[in-house]
Amino acid sequence: KTLDIEVVDIRKVTGDGKIKAFADVKLSEAYVVKGFKVVNGPTGIFVGMPSKPGKNGQWYETLIPSSDTVREALQHKVLEAYGRETDGVAS
Repeated sequence: KTLDIEVVDIRKVTGDGKIKAFADVKLSEAYVVKGFKVVNGPTGIFVGMPSKPGKNGQWYETLIPSSDTVREALQHKVLEAYGRETDGVAS
C-alpha cells in the first residue's frame, strides 16, 4: 500500500518567531489534515505534526504516523512545498 501525500495549502508566517509556516496535507484522496507546522528549531528547520495542548500544559500530537517512513514522507512533502511557496499558495 502506498500513501499519496499532497500539500493543499501552506501559509508562511512573517516575523522572527520559531514557527515559519502552517500547512494542510491531503492523504490518499481521503482526508485533509490541518495543522502541520514548519518550525525553525535549534538544529534547523523541521516539520511539527498537528498537536493540541493537554490539561497538564504539554502538547500532544494528534496525528501519529504509523512508521518513520511515513513521518519522513510527510516531512519531505511539507518542506518541499515550504521551499517553493509564494504568496500563500504552493506552486
